[in-house]
Amino acid sequence: MNIHILTVLPELLESPFNHSIIKRAQEKNLLHIQIFNLRKWAVNEYGQVDDYQYGGGAGMVMMCEPLANAIDELNNQYHYEEIIYTTPDGDMFNQKQANYLSLKNNILIICGHYKGIDQRIRDHYITKEISVGDFVLSGGELAAAIITDAVGRLIPGVLNDETSALFDSFQDNLLAPPVYTRPADFKGWTVPDVLLSGNQKKIDEWRYEQSVERTKLKRPDMLKE
Repeated sequence: MNIHILTVLPELLESPFNHSIIKRAQEKNLLHIQIFNLRKWAVNEYGQVDDYQYGGGAGMVMMCEPLANAIDELNNQYHYEEIIYTTPDGDMFNQKQANYLSLKNNILIICGHYKGIDQRIRDHYITKEISVGDFVLSGGELAAAIITDAVGRLIPGVLNDETSALFDSFQDNLLAPPVYTRPADFKGWTVPDVLLSGNQKKIDEWRYEQSVERTKLKRPDMLKE
């Protein structure tokens, strides 16, 4: 799978992809992440990719020309199935969207900056707009990293135990159940007996009941879905 990211600040994305699961996914050649600097397609020798907005107002806007030229060039080469723009007014990112995107082969993520990108790019190039929460970030790089991490770990072969992702929170509209590890008794705080029983059927039943109860308590809105 190819996940490509177009940004004016590529250095912000160096660390998130060089560690842990996403690093191993790249080493296994299951996930290929490329970061492209938008200033390669700048409108002048000064690296300009933004300008004042029509109608006045504070904040700069990312220009049509560099974005369109970058997207055209990259899309001609990689034939993206989704061209994603990270924006606070996009659809809220969730596990369902991560599952959907993990089935794609080529994705391009556009990182917004300043006051955003020229609306004409959104109208004519973007296929999906994604928000990672009801708040505003300084730029779309952190959102792109979140999307890449959530999608990348779902690619078959990335996780050592491929069934692990099936039991993550939100996969079945339930939060994950409590988890425990050794020792079985710590300061008098004990692990539930059923988890020590060796009876997998009863353990699975207990985990499901705990997931339902935890979801009722913390996220009852998920049960309505």
